[in-house]
Amino acid sequence: MEIHQVHAKQGLQWILSGFYLFNRAPLTWFFVCFTLLLIGMSISLIPMVGQLVFTLISPVFLAGIMLGCKDMEQGKPLELPHLFAAFKSNAVPLITIGGIYLIGQVLILGLVMLIGGTQMTDMMLYGKRVDESELMGVMSSFLTSFLVALTLSIPLMMASWFSPLLVVFHHMPPVAAMQKSFFACLRNFIPFQLYGLVLIILTIICVMPYGIGLVVLIPTIFASIYVSYKDIFLDEPIRFKNYQSAPDLQQANWRDTGNEPDARENENNRQESPGENTLKDPGELVECAHCHGRIPRHEAIADNDQFFCSEEHRQQHHAGSKPEK
Repeated sequence: MEIHQVHAKQGLQWILSGFYLFNRAPLTWFFVCFTLLLIGMSISLIPMVGQLVFTLISPVFLAGIMLGCKDMEQGKPLELPHLFAAFKSNAVPLITIGGIYLIGQVLILGLVMLIGGTQMTDMMLYGKRVDESELMGVMSSFLTSFLVALTLSIPLMMASWFSPLLVVFHHMPPVAAMQKSFFACLRNFIPFQLYGLVLIILTIICVMPYGIGLVVLIPTIFASIYVSYKDIFLDEPIRFKNYQSAPDLQQANWRDTGNEPDARENENNRQESPGENTLKDPGELVECAHCHGRIPRHEAIADNDQFFCSEEHRQQHHAGSKPEK
């Protein structure tokens, strides 16, 4: 599978296309994300292991949402069961990805605590106060630890960004999917920088009105992941089969419904209805049923599988009169 390098502006386009995907079914997106939030909060209430368990299964939920995005692109509705769809087919490799991500986070956290020392750990975990004489040293250790955590977390996030999609859409092994995801993000590092910068700005804006804007932003982020996957790995934008302004896509959607013979029959009846000129072949000659003269088909008057060279001959034919010599 080839990794395509896209322009920097695509980082913004992913967000715009993600919002467009959200806007096609906003209410369903709200219920899907709200259900995921409830599941995460409920599992996190389990002492000691709750957060760890949710981290393990998060890639499975993400893969299910991506399956929903693909169904939306194919003209099918997004539904709440999409959230659990990946549990039926790819649960084990997706949980493996979650496990690798969890191990990476634990190692990074351990390194941060090692660099920060016991004073910073006690202050962050237990709220222990620090003397003013020691405050500068603790803040310096905290800043160093933060930079180390950020430096190590970015590659881990890059490896996890596309890996659930590669597993569920291309059946790649977990480790290979994470490697592919890392190099895809690395090759498109500039678009992802713009993407991340815009998301930071949007997050600040959405949090301001009591966090209401997150109702739109979170589904948009999920949908933008699918858009970026198609752009980088498939080199194509999202295309909806039932998009009304594209006749070819609309006809493809009709063919999928199984009503092709009916549509074709209605089209033939509409073209060959009485009193209308048929335009199938302008050069074809037909015979007048009254005077038996041959005329171009597009100039003839059709009436019940018969053709007439003029309205007068059609009326005379129905009246039963003979043609004049």
